[in-house]
Amino acid sequence: MNYAYILQCGDGSYYAGWTNDLKKRLEDHNLGRGAKYTRAHLPVILVYYESFETKAEAMRREAAIKKLSRSQKERLIASRPAPDLSVLLSAPTEEEP
Repeated sequence: MNYAYILQCGDGSYYAGWTNDLKKRLEDHNLGRGAKYTRAHLPVILVYYESFETKAEAMRREAAIKKLSRSQKERLIASRPAPDLSVLLSAPTEEEP
């Protein structure tokens, strides 16, 4: 599964991205191993995501989200219930050797 997502940064700004492992990517962002932008605006919380079958679909949606104004992003976030983080937290991830 592939995802387009929006994070709210510690300063209240928004960051949009895409990934194929939402739990790991969120952890990476909060550990300072994510995007350069989020490293400077920690901590981050997941406020919105959409699921896609293909990487190309997720990347297209990320690009579209990045073009939205702040108020449009806020309306998008408000249009869906808050992300169910328990699903992410219980999802198994591969351990590094």
